[in-house]
Order: sequence, then C-alpha cells, then structure tokens
Amino acid sequence: MQPTLLILAAGMASRYGSMKQTEGFGPSGETIMDYSIYDAISAGFGKVVFIIRKDFADNFKANFDAKLKGKIAVDYVYQEMSSFVNEADVPADRTKPWGTGHAILCAKDAVKEPFAVINADDYYGRDAFVKAAAFLNNECNEHTYAIIGYQLDKTLSEHGTVSRGVCAVDANNNLVSINERTKIYKNEDRKVVYDDNNTLVEVPGNSSVSMNFWCFHPSVFTKTEELFRKFVPENKENIKAEFFIPIIADEFIKESGNNIKVIPTTAQWFGVTYKEDAPSVKKSIDDLIAGNVYPASLWK
Repeated sequence: MQPTLLILAAGMASRYGSMKQTEGFGPSGETIMDYSIYDAISAGFGKVVFIIRKDFADNFKANFDAKLKGKIAVDYVYQEMSSFVNEADVPADRTKPWGTGHAILCAKDAVKEPFAVINADDYYGRDAFVKAAAFLNNECNEHTYAIIGYQLDKTLSEHGTVSRGVCAVDANNNLVSINERTKIYKNEDRKVVYDDNNTLVEVPGNSSVSMNFWCFHPSVFTKTEELFRKFVPENKENIKAEFFIPIIADEFIKESGNNIKVIPTTAQWFGVTYKEDAPSVKKSIDDLIAGNVYPASLWK
C-alpha cells in the first residue's frame, strides 16, 4: 500500500496577508504545493489529501483537480471549528482554528494507510520525500513514527525572525522533545540567535528543527481524538489556544515502547513566512528548474 501525503492548507495566513497556499511561484503558475506533490509522486506516494476550509473549497479544487487527474489520487477534507467538538464547548467569540493537531484529526476517515504531514506553504525538497517514503513503507508502525529534521540555518528568513521547534534527540536519534524557540534570526556576525525574554541566546546553526514534516501510522488518529476531546473543554476560556501536532507527539513518546525517529535531511527549506519572501522563493524555484531538478512546466 502506497503512503499518503496530507497537506495542511486550512491556515489563516495571517502574517502573510493573503491566501498564500494558492499563489503561483513557478513559471506556469505552480504553487509551492505543486512541487511538494511532484516530489511525493516521484518518491512513491499514492494519494494526496488536502485539509482546507470549506469557504475556499471551490477555488482550491479548481486549481488542483484537473492538473493532478491521472497522476495521483486526490481527496479533500474540511477543517471546521465544529469538527470533533461538542457545540457547548466552542467559545462564541472564537475565530481561530483549533490548530494542526485538529487538522490531522479531521482526516481520520480519509486516511487508512501510513502517511506524511506537511505544511502547504513550505518547500521541503525531494530528499525529504524520498526519506519519508522509505520510512513509511519499511519502518512505520503503531509504535514508531518519524519527523524529518532540517538544519536550522537552512530554514531562516532574510525578512524577519522565525519560530522553530528545535529537536532534542537521544543517542539513537529518537525525539526526546521539541523546544519552541521564537524570534530566531542571523545576527550581524551571521550567528544564529533567538530572543529569550530580551536576552539573545546563540543556538548551533546545524541544530535539527521541525518544519512540520511528520510521518505517522494511522493508529495516531485514535490517540489524537482522545487528546483533543480533553483539550477543548480544558481550554474553553482561552480562545487562542491551539492543539498542535507536538502535543500529540509528546504524549506518544511518553508511553513505553514508543519512538519518533528524527530523520535528517540535507534539503534546503524555503517558504513564504512574509510577503517579502515571495521574490526569493520564486528565484529558488527558478534556480531548481535551471538545475534540471524540475521541468519548466511541472504537469505537462
């Protein structure tokens, strides 16, 4: 059974200021997602499932249905505020989605095989998909998940600070914890630092970080639903609380016999955290096409 690619595309894109998931960066209007799907197909993935909001479903489907027909199986899942939530537990003034962990839960009925999870607006590189597919096909099971680990200094933006989950690993390269670091950037000396309560702390540029590229066995849905149904009433008064994937991962590895492998990739990440990132993303894609990594017109 071929693995599935789950793409998280329901985000509000608040910092970017537009629906960046469907913005074209390639010569023929390809989105960043197009390149991820192309790499996933090359690596042996058999299906792509998009997690989107119902209010932009028509636009989204029009963009992807025709060009992916016959190339990979496609499905769509809607992340709605009411999904897997008791109506009485939803704060009336909550407008923010429940988060990436909730997005995964919304795909429960659409995914029955080992699967990878990625963000819609991140470019991950072919090496990451090849390694994810190998893990999902050969090692993934109810007690063994994985995360693709990126080198921190290959994930920064030239146009502002970023937040990154820095992975702590054990001697076997299994995940111990993910420590969220905010306001990370390269200083004047080109050293990578982050702001810790107005104190700058240096962090090694080769640290392994999470870019939200996860590999799961479908057994993850049972645990995720259990955790989420506790999370919502516990956070009823916090309208900004989000149920993130690392919450699921942390609970998983607390149980004896469970491991999350950190699989390193040499790939160069890039993405559109800020609008100012768009020209450099386009240039990066142009460079990859010039280097024959991708054809100029991806789906022809």
